[in-house]
Amino acid sequence: MRIRFRTYFLKQALQNIRDNLAVHILGLGTMVSSLLIFGIFMLLYSNVTNWVQGWGNSLTFSVYLKDDISAYKRDKVDTFLRRLPGKKSLVYISKNDAMADLKKTLGSDGALLKRLSGNPLPASYEVFFDRSETHDLNSEAVKTALSKLEGVAEVQCSEEWLNNFKQILDIVKSIFFVIGGLLCVCVIFIMTNTIKLTIFYRKSEIEILKLVGATDWFIKVPFLLEGIIQGILAGVLTLSLLGGGYLFFATKDLQFFSTISLGLVFLPLNHMILLFLISVVLGIIGSLIAIGRFFKV
Repeated sequence: MRIRFRTYFLKQALQNIRDNLAVHILGLGTMVSSLLIFGIFMLLYSNVTNWVQGWGNSLTFSVYLKDDISAYKRDKVDTFLRRLPGKKSLVYISKNDAMADLKKTLGSDGALLKRLSGNPLPASYEVFFDRSETHDLNSEAVKTALSKLEGVAEVQCSEEWLNNFKQILDIVKSIFFVIGGLLCVCVIFIMTNTIKLTIFYRKSEIEILKLVGATDWFIKVPFLLEGIIQGILAGVLTLSLLGGGYLFFATKDLQFFSTISLGLVFLPLNHMILLFLISVVLGIIGSLIAIGRFFKV
């Protein structure tokens, strides 16, 4: 008997969807669009977090030299950098090399640099440390010591902008939750109105079922299943579209300031499950709100 009832409920839910296909397709499309925006935010946040974690595994110092620095003073800076503890890579970039790199980065726009009367870029040292092997290195102390060396114009440390970037990321995360909440409300509103239209369409049939003794929940279950089916379809379509977009961009060579390659990652499994469950739960909530306005529990 229970199996028969379950089959009836499922058939009735599918019949309701079939009879109101245009309404359900419109609702499904809007629902997928909202969830897709939410999913894109999740995907972007996952990738940015992954990039920041990768950058956090390395420590970089950019030591800019004054134009009038003597060979003796430059040797002192060079010696100081080479004596720093830990595994590192040290690169000296002359003024001419810096200009050549800038022209390469600008590409076709590099012709604009020919209008300059001279080379305004300073010579510099780029020092790259492996964070996993420099636990005891105090970046602030190193920066202070470098700044005091004669001939050094400025010192920049990757840790500083990385910390600033993490603060921005925290703000973006808060905005993400606010937008996500608004999108969830939007999905519930869409789902509620979709089920309400289905109920209005079957209003006469519902009244007949009540007259012959059908319980409220006997009538409610097919509408609840409609919401679940809509939620499942929306979740599957959203993840499929996100996956397609990821595969498209993953084949591209994405770079940050034309120098740092950015590898893309897809949503972690737990985030995919979360997005799918959110879709199903929102479908159920929308159905419950819609049927709650027409039936007394």
